[in-house]
Amino acid sequence: MLGAFRSLRNYNYRVWAAGGLVSNVGTWMQRTAQDWLVLTELTEKNATAVGIVMALQFGPQLVLLPLTGYAADHFDRRKLLFATQGLIGALALGLGLLTLAGWVKLWHVYVFAGLLGAVAAFDAPARQTFVSELAGEEDLSNAVALNSTSFNAARMIGPAVAGAMLATMSSGWVFLLNALSYVAVLVSLCMLRPRELHPRLRPERRPGALMEGFRYVWQRRDLRAVLLMLFLIGTFGLNFPIFISAMVVKAFHGEADQYGLLTSLMAAGSVAGALFAAQQARPRLGYLIGAALGFGVGCVFAASMATYVWFGVMLVAVGMAAQMYTTSTNSLVQLSTDPAMRGRVIAIQFAIALGGTPIGAPLVGWVADTLGPRWSLGLGALSGIAAAAVGIRYLVRYRQLRMFVEDGRLRFSISLAPEMSGPSPERT
Repeated sequence: MLGAFRSLRNYNYRVWAAGGLVSNVGTWMQRTAQDWLVLTELTEKNATAVGIVMALQFGPQLVLLPLTGYAADHFDRRKLLFATQGLIGALALGLGLLTLAGWVKLWHVYVFAGLLGAVAAFDAPARQTFVSELAGEEDLSNAVALNSTSFNAARMIGPAVAGAMLATMSSGWVFLLNALSYVAVLVSLCMLRPRELHPRLRPERRPGALMEGFRYVWQRRDLRAVLLMLFLIGTFGLNFPIFISAMVVKAFHGEADQYGLLTSLMAAGSVAGALFAAQQARPRLGYLIGAALGFGVGCVFAASMATYVWFGVMLVAVGMAAQMYTTSTNSLVQLSTDPAMRGRVIAIQFAIALGGTPIGAPLVGWVADTLGPRWSLGLGALSGIAAAAVGIRYLVRYRQLRMFVEDGRLRFSISLAPEMSGPSPERT
């Protein structure tokens, strides 16, 4: 397990990770409070409204895609993060003050979600690719996985704290605490040692640079397969605020503290999945297929659970599979991409993962309202199974996946594509 934390040997990465953990706790507190505010105070248990908030929050990832990837590759990422993190904190402060004043309406939450999504669209690719400047290429896969571990450790703490606060006070106080948490990130950016950052080669600015990322991905059949898998799961599977809040309110008739606890339980599984991924030197497509299939099967079992307790147990397994999948996808895409193109490719990855939310989240919310929350989890199950099928099809078509019997045992042989497997293309 010591190898899972090797990136922390680097001072700059340690400082960044510490500030990020504090901010991530605040982020999950706000997400929990915002979903609960929409579901129980601003609407009459309307899961579709929660889906619309998610669509507005993540839709800009797709709309602003050419600009966000270009900014991550061509601008100073540290300065860009100063701007985006400060703006996100300011938006949290504004929504908190509006809520505490008693003026908040549903359309206010929609507006703030859209603005947050626009800023986060620039923040996400810059933040993800900044890791390579902090930890270096040799520890990049590990640093990416530890980022996910931090995010999901905060996901264990934030929703539980938010649930306890919501039981005794207004959601506005949760939003204000989130705004305060962004001070930690800004301080960590100030404390970095510029001389110890790993320099990167910035691509020259020329006509057509905005579209180079799309051409690069289109020419890489391996990346196309990985990103199609991510689109399926990101659009229809990673809608946990809807899944969990609808199950709590409609299936188990629970309260805010139960919603926070269930979100934290799933996050516990996510932390385990991220730590497991952190030990992998280089993830493979077969690993992604297994995680996607595990996610789909886990959603099936979660939907069938009759009690709150067993539903929480299954959420741990679902969270572990989902995080193993998303973390390994992020590592695989970064490690198999030309460093000069990394910002634009990561922006495309995030746009695909989150940009499908305007399609998936309202649909999942409508299914939860019309057919019931268990059926909405069924969509998540189908997304995982479909993603696994895409990966298997790629292996069969391009990697010559073969099955044969030898010594009475069924064996599999895969000829790996050189662009994803490194210098030695053959593995069995």
